[in-house]
Amino acid sequence: QVQLVESGGGLVQAGGSLRLSCAASGIILSIKSMAWYRQAPGKHRELVATLPSGGSTEYADSVKGRFTISRDNAKNTTYLQMNSLKPEDTAVYYCFAELSYSSGTYLVSGGSWGQGTQVTVSS
Repeated sequence: QVQLVESGGGLVQAGGSLRLSCAASGIILSIKSMAWYRQAPGKHRELVATLPSGGSTEYADSVKGRFTISRDNAKNTTYLQMNSLKPEDTAVYYCFAELSYSSGTYLVSGGSWGQGTQVTVSS
């Protein structure tokens, strides 16, 4: 099986910065794309940033110029650098990856979610 583990969330004052990490583990054969989503209380989960292999990054309008997604292919890890944080950025942040991996018996291709990490921005 594959597992995505996020880290780096926490409490920060408005204007501050946080860096989230998401590491994929398992018998991973390839990663097509990695992305970050977030879900605030009472709201739908929304796409924050995405980074496809060999493609260009895309960001939600609300985070453009403040957030940066990056990836370390050797470590199967994606990062989300968040600067100039605002109270409206408060949410649980989830990592998502489209990848192919071995279950030990089968080759599996599809999407996988991390467990989420809480980001709270105080005003």
